[in-house]
Amino acid sequence: MRQLGKTAILAASLALAATTANADEFIRMVSGPAGGSWYPLGAKISEVLGKEVSGIATSNGPGGGVGNLLDVNKREAEIGWSYAHTSYNGFKGQGKFNKAQPNIRHLATLYPGAFQTAVPRDSDITSYADLKNKNISPGLAKWSGFAAAELLLSYYGISMDGIKKAGGTVHHVSYNDSVGLMKDGHIDAFMAMTSVPQASLIDLNFNPGVRFLGVESEIMSKFMSDNPGYIKTVIPATAYENMAADVPTLGVVTILVVNKDLPENIVYDITKTLWDNHGEFVKVKKVWNDVKLENALLGAAVPIHPGAQRYYDEQGVKQQ
Repeated sequence: MRQLGKTAILAASLALAATTANADEFIRMVSGPAGGSWYPLGAKISEVLGKEVSGIATSNGPGGGVGNLLDVNKREAEIGWSYAHTSYNGFKGQGKFNKAQPNIRHLATLYPGAFQTAVPRDSDITSYADLKNKNISPGLAKWSGFAAAELLLSYYGISMDGIKKAGGTVHHVSYNDSVGLMKDGHIDAFMAMTSVPQASLIDLNFNPGVRFLGVESEIMSKFMSDNPGYIKTVIPATAYENMAADVPTLGVVTILVVNKDLPENIVYDITKTLWDNHGEFVKVKKVWNDVKLENALLGAAVPIHPGAQRYYDEQGVKQQ
């Protein structure tokens, strides 16, 4: 049995090597963390593209909205998941980016996401202002969620260093690890930029039970005025059990970007395949029901790849 296992592994490795060797392009996708929506969707998209688009081999790996743009710009990945406002900052070299990322191109706008901050239901925390000396988990440093957390907290006069100096802690860990930390009582707040509802937050809402922090109207107005690319949204009261009302929060649009040097014909085929297989992705995450072809260029804040543009022109999709 052991020898058979080794033989099977070798055969699979040789098959993958052969597939990659015969491909004109190796399309590496970087998506999101385990426990989020991006990773399983990215895995399915890569699988479908590998089967349906001739001349390519594919892979999907974990990532985050900021780091993915850096990888695509350097062509350490060909396709990356991010947010419209993050891609804009990357292209311009502002915000979390020390320099411009000129090689990223818009492929598709997918679905909206929301910034969600959960605290234990029995916690005395009622506002972001209360986090100034708490133990928080805002995501890894190259995630868009962390960038949003750091930016939003600054409007409350709070910095990550300030939290640490006041006796709190900042845990840069995955969604799964954040769930474990909150269940064990080691963090006071879990912050994530993701789809609504989200599996990790559903888990925490079941045990120990959570509440969500809202963004006050005066903070929201100032934040929106200062930061193009974000939108106002809510966590609906129907999203998680035991919510008393909608919770106002920051919203963003999830997008896919590609490296500008990918051949136009391959990007055209990738774009067509993405939209032709809509039903396959709904099976993975119901949030894909919110992905609409007519919104494929919604919020596009960086140049659109010519291959994608050709497909959208054929379909009559206009930039919004």
